[in-house]
Amino acid sequence: MIINDQFLRKLLTLITLISLIGCAALIPDPLPRDPAVPKESVSEADVVGVKDVRYDIFSSHGINDLVSHIRELRKGYNQSKEDVAYLSISGGGDNGAFTAGLLNGWSQTGNRPQFRLVTGISTGALIAPFAYLGKDYDPTLKKLYTSMKPSDIYRPRGRLEGLFADSMADSEPLYKLISEYVDEEFLKKVAFEYETNRRFLLIGTTNLDAKKPMIWNMGRIAALGTPEALTLFRKVMLASASIPGLFPPVMIDVEVNGKKYQEMHVDGGANTQAFLYPPVLTEKLAEDRTIKLRDDVKRDAYIIRNADLTPQGEEVRRRTLPIILNTITQLIHTQGVGDLYKMYLLTQNDKVGFNLAFIEDDFNFPHPEEFDNAYMQALYDYGEKKGAAGYKWYKDPFHLAIEE
Repeated sequence: MIINDQFLRKLLTLITLISLIGCAALIPDPLPRDPAVPKESVSEADVVGVKDVRYDIFSSHGINDLVSHIRELRKGYNQSKEDVAYLSISGGGDNGAFTAGLLNGWSQTGNRPQFRLVTGISTGALIAPFAYLGKDYDPTLKKLYTSMKPSDIYRPRGRLEGLFADSMADSEPLYKLISEYVDEEFLKKVAFEYETNRRFLLIGTTNLDAKKPMIWNMGRIAALGTPEALTLFRKVMLASASIPGLFPPVMIDVEVNGKKYQEMHVDGGANTQAFLYPPVLTEKLAEDRTIKLRDDVKRDAYIIRNADLTPQGEEVRRRTLPIILNTITQLIHTQGVGDLYKMYLLTQNDKVGFNLAFIEDDFNFPHPEEFDNAYMQALYDYGEKKGAAGYKWYKDPFHLAIEE
């Protein structure tokens, strides 16, 4: 999730303005939209023109679809004895420069694996497709995360405009930036890795109507190769990074039994800061006799958190706004740490190696505003240096929560 104090102040100001207006008659009707999918049909909804490409992981229907797609990919595939690696990239706004640097440095060692699974949330969703395609896209990540400016990401709206719109800023610049790099040729490369090398690229968004996470199979979208698939691929990346209130939600047209509806998708970080795969998936795969996982293959998960894990405390002013700001910041931090704990327990249960990287206390550079180039360059350099030196991955998250 991309979030900072400046944004929170704007959002809280907006809430205050709404409260001051008070009279509902003065507030215009909401922006038009098609009806949301009925509660009982959420897991059955398909994107118009791009069917069967995502999973409602809170439903048996969604999990069964994921198992079915894994079975489909593994048909006629003889798994080798080579080690398997998974990569999970968290949210964190311009802190994504850390992941960009770490991956570039890791490539320089010659030891960076080809990940069987890559997942991303928020800024991690913007990085994940490039990380999935490997070191050839290291220069792209470096360029993006050392030269991006706020104007490349969003166009601010005035307070009154934001009050009566669906966000405080317009994210059209970010969509244009995504579209510049994610074109037809890019989709063909993703499709090849999915269909030929049987690798998964998953991105998480939040279905705000259903209040559920949604996991998108980006390789399956790419494999369709249609103009509609390209548009959806870009929109999913945008949706995963669209913070409610700051960026507009991404509206996605869907259908159930031929009837049209519309879903509102926002930042995947509203549900989780990072993920690997649904906990029940391994059990479901074991029950499927057509899918055999080799016991002699070493599996490792690499989780990159684009944040610190030991934030420095500071005295909070006894005023409403600072109290709310610090509380929200703490909630997001705690959610991120909780996600690491969940992934640790998941990997231990499934006999998968746990490897964690994060922005440690030895990085200290001024951060005056979001997407400040000097800050991103410094953080990129920090990550690259760590990666090139052979990053010492943390093997569990527990000791980080204990004061020495």
